[in-house]
Amino acid sequence: MNGGMPPSTELPRAADLHVRRLGDARTPSPLQKRGVRFVDESCRVLLASDTGELSRHPDGPTAGFEPAGPRPALFFEPAHTRCGIVTCGGLCPGINDVVRSIVLTLWHHYGVRDILGFRYGYAGLVEKHGFTPMPLTPETVHAIHEAGGTVLGTSRGLQDVGDMVDTLQRRGIDALFTIGGDGTLRGASAIAREIERRGAAMAVVGVPKTIDNDLLWIERSFGFATAVNEATRAIVAAHTEAHCVRCGIGLVKLMGRMSGFIAAHATLANSSVNFCLVPEVPFRIERLLAALDERLRESDHAVIVVAEGAGQELLRQGQPELDDSGNPILGDIGLFLRTAIRQHFERHGRPARIKYIDPSYLIRSLPADSFDSALCLALGQHAAHAAMAGRTDMLVGIWNGRFTHVPLELATAHRRQLDPQGPVWQRVLSATGQPADLT
Repeated sequence: MNGGMPPSTELPRAADLHVRRLGDARTPSPLQKRGVRFVDESCRVLLASDTGELSRHPDGPTAGFEPAGPRPALFFEPAHTRCGIVTCGGLCPGINDVVRSIVLTLWHHYGVRDILGFRYGYAGLVEKHGFTPMPLTPETVHAIHEAGGTVLGTSRGLQDVGDMVDTLQRRGIDALFTIGGDGTLRGASAIAREIERRGAAMAVVGVPKTIDNDLLWIERSFGFATAVNEATRAIVAAHTEAHCVRCGIGLVKLMGRMSGFIAAHATLANSSVNFCLVPEVPFRIERLLAALDERLRESDHAVIVVAEGAGQELLRQGQPELDDSGNPILGDIGLFLRTAIRQHFERHGRPARIKYIDPSYLIRSLPADSFDSALCLALGQHAAHAAMAGRTDMLVGIWNGRFTHVPLELATAHRRQLDPQGPVWQRVLSATGQPADLT
């Protein structure tokens, strides 16, 4: 799913992949008594997935990620370790699964007995807001994975880094787990840098949360599989509505911000889609309407899937406004297309019967499906292993089929997007039969 490495100008050097450590790990891991297989720290998970990619990297085989997993020695002594967990940003299937996995791993595998869940995102790390942390135990998290959302609550927006670190130090936190998307993870990196500036020893470990799947150097973030699965249900409904009437058009708008991964993969999961529109591939409305007109003359119905970030240049002039997290506020491309399509066919005396479906918030609030739940379990376990071993300013990801440690700065350098020349988009063009160029 990773689609290979980005262009050579964007390839990180071996030094960029280095994960910071708080210090020497000298405490024997209690997992030694369980016969656990520990990670071979001399190995690396290669950036490249084939010899062609490997040959164009200046550092060759040495360019790879540190593998995730348990270490034989720990930086922290579990009996004297206090951990904190915070969930930030938009809702996403699987957040509770990750919280539960971290708590159970810390408690049962390492013997950590002091775990706090900070309420309502980074706002819960600022004392003046008055949010009391929630003690987390196996009893408090035993069934939270059965519900959507986050048991800890969430929020968006910037908080003062100094205030957040003050709270963490005042409460004696040794390791902070941050569950969120790119904005959350940039905040986590800022927290880690402030902690380092103060000369403190506190681990900051991120778990990537975004249904958009738009973080660099991560094949798949949790929530994405659930989002694609539920999006496919919306496409089935749109196809049924369109197919059962004359000149029927099913129009489905899907989330993804400025990345088209959900739209593309949901299209591939349903062969009834005729047009897939994504932010990475521009289109002109005139060309789309002409192609849609031709499709309806041939088959009398059509299904269009559009990613929410597609066609934004058609909706505004100038720079977009930003939300509290610093993300562009997107215009509603779905409503724009519905109006443009209706007006086009009315002008030509062929009124189209358009059914517009936007399942966005229904998808975000669902519990994780089984595929995502299994990923969440692994991410939570590996996050706990990394923190106890003293890793910091990093996240746990997956690359080339292996769980990895990725520096936060590298993962959030810019947004990951679908490659219009890559195999996923080429399969979309093949599956839909749409013109390769709609400009």
